[in-house]
Amino acid sequence: TWTRDNLGGGQIQSQYTTDSLVRLGLGGPFEAQLGTSPFNAIHTSGNGASDGGHGWGDTVLALKYAPNKSDAPVTWGLLGSVEFTDGARAVRNDHRQYLLGADVNWQLSDQDGVGGYAEQTTGQDKQSTLAINESHVFNKTVTGYVELAQVHEAGERAGTEAGTGVAWMVTQRVQLDGGVRARVAGHAQLWMASLGVSVFLGSLTSP
Repeated sequence: TWTRDNLGGGQIQSQYTTDSLVRLGLGGPFEAQLGTSPFNAIHTSGNGASDGGHGWGDTVLALKYAPNKSDAPVTWGLLGSVEFTDGARAVRNDHRQYLLGADVNWQLSDQDGVGGYAEQTTGQDKQSTLAINESHVFNKTVTGYVELAQVHEAGERAGTEAGTGVAWMVTQRVQLDGGVRARVAGHAQLWMASLGVSVFLGSLTSP
């Protein structure tokens, strides 16, 4: 993932992360998640100064609750997480970060769906996010989406971001995805671009 942000005072910060996430079903509607970033790099420039650092990122522990079957027309879920301060000094947070999120999705047809997401973070950075999205299935393996989000960071005015992305099921076990998001108005992240790969290691259901 690559992000670009305006820190104010003429300073621009770019960050590169190689996020990894392991998801483990606990039975029923619960799922445990363990995440980290094997490599992070931050570079800040502007006003005639330049600074940067790199190293291992912080560890994130999360618990997800999703009571609906995946093929239900309406699904919803809750996610809570804590991000620790065990990463390299140059890239880690100074304080623990806590997150609580909720999402709801409505499958309008076999090809189209809409959804919403609300998120609140506390700790070192306090920020609220409210987002809506629309997804479309192009064929059996490719799905695209568009999204619009409002973000509000403590002490700053609210901002708006818009993005789009695509997911490709290469096999029953492997999915590739990519996306881009940009600031539209107000105080928000300037740019974000990401590429990802997901691998399913569980048992596949026979057709």
